[in-house]
Amino acid sequence: MSELIRVDTDDRGVATIWLTRVEKHNALSAQMMIDLEAEAKALAKRNDVRVVVLAAEGKSFCAGGDLAWMREQFAMDRDTRRSESARIATALGALYALPQPLIGRVQGNAFGGGVGLAAVCDVTIGADHIKMGLTEVKLGLIPANIGPYVVARMGPVRAAEVFMNARLFDGAEAVRLNLLTRAVAAEDLDSAVEAEIAPYLSCAPGAVRDGKALLRHLGGAVTQADVDHAIDALADRWESSEAQDGIAAFFDKRPAPWAQ
Repeated sequence: MSELIRVDTDDRGVATIWLTRVEKHNALSAQMMIDLEAEAKALAKRNDVRVVVLAAEGKSFCAGGDLAWMREQFAMDRDTRRSESARIATALGALYALPQPLIGRVQGNAFGGGVGLAAVCDVTIGADHIKMGLTEVKLGLIPANIGPYVVARMGPVRAAEVFMNARLFDGAEAVRLNLLTRAVAAEDLDSAVEAEIAPYLSCAPGAVRDGKALLRHLGGAVTQADVDHAIDALADRWESSEAQDGIAAFFDKRPAPWAQ
């Protein structure tokens, strides 16, 4: 099993995907995203799994994309960079495509790609003390690969409040923004997640899956065209001088040229 992802399944048919890159605040490296996609696709094929929980170990839920991995992309040609940067979109897509209900357990801060992980869940419960934010624009980038899922979850009006200004917000505001279903005290997080799991275990598993599929259809599912457009938008942004300046400033521990 991966050292970056762990999957536990109990005798009720509840599988929990754990992000376990604790020392890096669960920042999404290339291998971590490959592993996450593989685990999600494997769970999708399991009829004995009735509910999936997405959770993280450590202080942070997910700090977003690993910036060292992102910086490596500057040396790549456009096609290679596009393929590499799309890893997060394919990992999120595999989670979004799970036929089982997916419940998010957000115990710590979530930025960038971490917000995307919260957004693909059907129900997302977060601790009320956490901070969240779409911080990409501070680096000269945009929340592109996560964008289709974030906007589908939040709606364009609410997403506009935080999508392009990198503003941080707490659990209570994340509920108002439709990103979290509920925010609870940290000590109540596990019981709140369990309360979301329990009703599914009294329902017909096949009916739950078919119900989720119908809901996606009626609600307007994220399409591959949406995902491809977002990937291309990020590829364009990577070629900008702002992206180069922003990421260089981050690693040099200095303000970006536009920061005031």
